[in-house]
Amino acid sequence: MKPFVLNNPLIEHKLSIIRDKKTGTKEFREIIGEIATFLCYEALSDAKLEEVEIETPICKTKAKKFNEDKYAFVPILRAGTGMLDGLIKVIPNAKIGHVGLYRNEETLKPVRYYYKMPKDIANREVIVLDPMLATGGSACDTITMLKEDGVEKIKFLCIISAPEGLKKIEELHPDVQVFTASIDEKLNEIGYIVPGLGDAGDRIFGTKE
Repeated sequence: MKPFVLNNPLIEHKLSIIRDKKTGTKEFREIIGEIATFLCYEALSDAKLEEVEIETPICKTKAKKFNEDKYAFVPILRAGTGMLDGLIKVIPNAKIGHVGLYRNEETLKPVRYYYKMPKDIANREVIVLDPMLATGGSACDTITMLKEDGVEKIKFLCIISAPEGLKKIEELHPDVQVFTASIDEKLNEIGYIVPGLGDAGDRIFGTKE
């Protein structure tokens, strides 16, 4: 399944700000949330609506509503939580799960340390969140764990993606569509996206050196 890439001058403008190393924590965090909101709109373009009858100030009419109880957001700790505010503004009643993974700096492979999901996760469409899709290891491990829990419909949202990570998801999870604001050039020798924006977690939480 081909990735969906946001193609909009406003997104390009926002990306230029968060790529800039001079951008401060507050502005960086806010823009990550804003772009996440745009990604969410696109990811839900195929959502099914339910017809209901309402009454406007003028008359009764039929309208369509979105069933928020069918969805769950799963940020990959810790950087994925930086995207969460942008999504719960759109779907405030969605359930939220968490996956804790860290990257082994020698092998570059993800190590799981936390996994907590809503009890009915198998009955929901799950949107996985992580600002950076680099090697794809954490993303694929998270998707695998969700499938083992019975989740059938999964989407992955990220701000920046690398071709290597996209290829890995396509190979291991071809049924999962990626929604991203940019496909960057490559990974460098230590697994960082080029040109990228640095360590998203450090920049979101102000822990960069």
